[in-house]
Amino acid sequence: MKILEAISNLAGKYFAFLVIIAAVFAYLYPPLFLVFGGYITLLLGIVMFGMGLTLKPVDFKLVFSHPLPVLLGFVAQFTIMPLTAFAIAYFLQLPPELAAGLVLLGSVPGGTASNVMVYLAKGNVPLSITMTSMSTLLAPIMTPLILLALAGQWMPVNAWQMFLSIIQVIIIPIILGIVVQKLLPTLVEKSLNVVPLISVTAIIIIVTAVVAGNAEKLATAGLLVFIAVMLHNAAGLLLGYLAGLMFKMDEGTRRAISIEVGMQNSGLGVTLALAHFGPVAAIPSALGAVWHNISGPILATYWAKRPVKDIKPVEIKNENKVI
Repeated sequence: MKILEAISNLAGKYFAFLVIIAAVFAYLYPPLFLVFGGYITLLLGIVMFGMGLTLKPVDFKLVFSHPLPVLLGFVAQFTIMPLTAFAIAYFLQLPPELAAGLVLLGSVPGGTASNVMVYLAKGNVPLSITMTSMSTLLAPIMTPLILLALAGQWMPVNAWQMFLSIIQVIIIPIILGIVVQKLLPTLVEKSLNVVPLISVTAIIIIVTAVVAGNAEKLATAGLLVFIAVMLHNAAGLLLGYLAGLMFKMDEGTRRAISIEVGMQNSGLGVTLALAHFGPVAAIPSALGAVWHNISGPILATYWAKRPVKDIKPVEIKNENKVI
């Protein structure tokens, strides 16, 4: 078990590099990774099950004790990201499937890896965890409605079927994880250190499957889509921070909102794109899984060198929650 824990810690630490290496190999040797295409939904379910294993009632305490930062983060998450995706898709004149895929990336909830980035950036970690949990649990309602409003002009959107898909791949695994945590607390506590390894592996396989399945299209449209994903991520990070600044939040809270808004649940984006729009629409989310795990650590490292004076440091007792 100790060996697995050590490997798990290394996988979490070098997640960004592992994703990049895996994506490059999948692009260069696609036949080796095409077999994983049929397991994307299952793999995302495993990641969400791991999230459910770590959720605690205290994760939602801020909703009641300090609702304004949570509400601001939630509104920023589901307005800034889809609207900027919509604007970028129009500005770059992306083809319909790619445009819909970019808006989809902007409409999914915050990514679970964002909690680690906020911790490294010396931000408000409890707020980050609460925002991730809340946006994920409300995704079955928010994501289909936003897509119906913004992406319907490019691709047909079946909001009801998308709602059911999110329930299936996100909510049910999380609930199962919470139930298992309640029924087998001792076993879960002992295995939590291995959860990051499982989650990292699952996300890497998802990325390789999408990259391998779209290698030819990436060769022609890859640079344009990557620019779109980079602009989208940068807009989320910047506007999320400015939203906190506008409402006079402390520095740690601004950092948390920035990272939460800027980093999306790319795995869910890939799954929904494949199920409802087609493989090409999954490209923005696949590239997002790579880029978000490059920009996030860079920003976190920059902020980590600049101490936060107006909030007390926050400790994470269980960093496995965030993968």
